[in-house]
Amino acid sequence: MVTRFEAVPATNLTSNLIAWAAIISIAVILVVVLWSGNTGPGSLPSTPQDSTYATSPHGNDALLPLPPTPAVAPEKAALGKRLFFERRLSHDDSISCASCHDLTHGGTDHLPSAIGIGGKHGMVNTPTVFNAAFGFAQFWDGRAANLEEQAVGPIHNPLEMASNWAEVIGKLRQNDAYVSAFQQTYHGITSDAIVDAIASYERTLLTPNSPFDRFLRGDKSALNDREKAGYRLFLDYGCVSCHQGALIGGNMYQRFGIMDDYFKNRASGQGSFADQGRYNVTGREEDRHVFKVPSLRNVAVTAPYFHDGSMATLEGAVVIMARYQLGRELSDSDILAITAFLRTFTGEWEGKPLQ
Repeated sequence: MVTRFEAVPATNLTSNLIAWAAIISIAVILVVVLWSGNTGPGSLPSTPQDSTYATSPHGNDALLPLPPTPAVAPEKAALGKRLFFERRLSHDDSISCASCHDLTHGGTDHLPSAIGIGGKHGMVNTPTVFNAAFGFAQFWDGRAANLEEQAVGPIHNPLEMASNWAEVIGKLRQNDAYVSAFQQTYHGITSDAIVDAIASYERTLLTPNSPFDRFLRGDKSALNDREKAGYRLFLDYGCVSCHQGALIGGNMYQRFGIMDDYFKNRASGQGSFADQGRYNVTGREEDRHVFKVPSLRNVAVTAPYFHDGSMATLEGAVVIMARYQLGRELSDSDILAITAFLRTFTGEWEGKPLQ
């Protein structure tokens, strides 16, 4: 043990200083990285609960190709598909899952908010059902942990299907084809069987082979020069801090209005129940106006945008995001490049580009 002060050779002192400088540099980099991944109250990066992201040569990149379709029992998916289009899930037999999640139009309804039985309007914009299986939570406020919990919501929501399990099961038991299918697949018609079948089908609703997926997998000709310029801006401006991973979003919460008060400046003002976002689930003040970051996959074909459906165009949505999330005013050339890049996220459904 050293019990007295001794002179330190200059060479050792220099080495020590270099070592400490390296340690400090690494610590600073770690702080910056951690801060950029948690940029606002309520942010919660997470691994998707329905599936892990696929391993790929680009696994260390911020953006990843869409994973393969998860393994799903075909008989469950087939039954779930029938239920997805089944209007008897609603109280007046007028609304099905597909009424709001139109698979021929981006998996959504292109309305500011969903319309349920009797023409009732919902409170939020309908998210696309495509690729939802890889989201870490469901609904804008994240109140459902998985697709099974999500499927329960619309059936009981008085503004959507306005039904209940006793009513739904009673109707399905009057149909011999359903009785037989449920008996073979689940040994009977139950609420758990219904939501499991619907969720099983929804896990097959993936849109692979977008131009950007092809680019990530090595086809550098899949993007043109403007789209590549938009990709660089997407990274350089920090869009990727919230929109990352295989879903290009969908794996964290974030405040809407980091750099300015979106709700104060919005034409319709603030204060609605839906505008409170995650706060409605947790009751924590820091979660007010915090929402699940939406996936940007197929964003070009899922207008209107935001939880309130207030923006009709992709260009307008980019301007709003830059202003309120990044504190930037974009040039026209930046907007053109970024939106060109966003359009490369459009995948295929049943072998054709999604519309």
